[in-house]
Amino acid sequence: MVEQNQVELAPFTTFGIPATCAHYLEIASEEEALSALSKLENEPFMVLGGGSNVLFTSNYNGTIIHNRIKGISRIREDEDYVYIRVGAGEVWTDVVEYALDQNLGGIENLSLIPGCAGAAPIQNIGAYGIEIKDVLESVTAVLLPNKSIRVFDHASCRFGYRDSIFKQELKGRFCITYLVLRLTKKHQLNTGYGAIREALNTIPESNWTIRDVSNAVISIRRSKLPDPAKLGNAGSFFKNPVIPTRQFNQLQEQFSTIPGYPVSENETKVPAGWLIEQCGWKGKQVGQTGCHALQALVIVNYGGASGHEIQQHAMNVINSVKERFNIELQPEVNIIEK
Repeated sequence: MVEQNQVELAPFTTFGIPATCAHYLEIASEEEALSALSKLENEPFMVLGGGSNVLFTSNYNGTIIHNRIKGISRIREDEDYVYIRVGAGEVWTDVVEYALDQNLGGIENLSLIPGCAGAAPIQNIGAYGIEIKDVLESVTAVLLPNKSIRVFDHASCRFGYRDSIFKQELKGRFCITYLVLRLTKKHQLNTGYGAIREALNTIPESNWTIRDVSNAVISIRRSKLPDPAKLGNAGSFFKNPVIPTRQFNQLQEQFSTIPGYPVSENETKVPAGWLIEQCGWKGKQVGQTGCHALQALVIVNYGGASGHEIQQHAMNVINSVKERFNIELQPEVNIIEK
């Protein structure tokens, strides 16, 4: 286990915002996770993986536990599925690539999502019709206050839209160590999104493979989203709001082109990017931050922006969408203010 004090965090986050932590522990095993949590009494801490969904607005006065637990292995299989165990510190794109190389399906639509595997169940990551909850079998985590190891089955994770038990009552009390994913041998491709089908139109549909779907998703994402290695960002900054269908129908009367996607009998999801664009934020730069020119959902660091600048820009976007549409956007990014 690596232990240091006053460590600069910018290299460990995709926003690249200058900030330090009081203490830093890098762990590479479940035993080290237990040891790291044992060192903490009432001290604040947070677990950092790929740093792709976090914004520090100031120096962090607690301990950063940097999760580097690696490993991907098959643990069992049956006629239809292969179950793989994944270390929480594995880079998510490497997990997807492993599945594709093994001809295992279920996560190809989640290609090119930044970050580490341990963040996947916390956020219930999702894209192009698939969420991690659709393939997740279990999560193993070390829990405070008694530093016990617990295995959460699917139901215990309490998944919601970009939500889980780990973002709610267990927030600040756990370190995920491993995931078990249930991947398919007999694939049912999810190509319901028009952009995917358009990207696949040069291949006969009968020949489509999980690798083809992955390549299509990668192409779409690269055409819309800035590369964090070149322009600091955390991907989609806001969740797509889910509102009562009655409210959506009222908005349609005033804004006839507003898109919406039913999620239940009484609720409709509205694309946050569309709302932000209608308020004039797409491509607008304010100081060293702004909403990206190709995807209004993405707030970027053009170079030298502070965490407070980015947070203020996000608040300005939230306020303008609220004023125009009476919809309050919620950040998807974890904003750390201490």
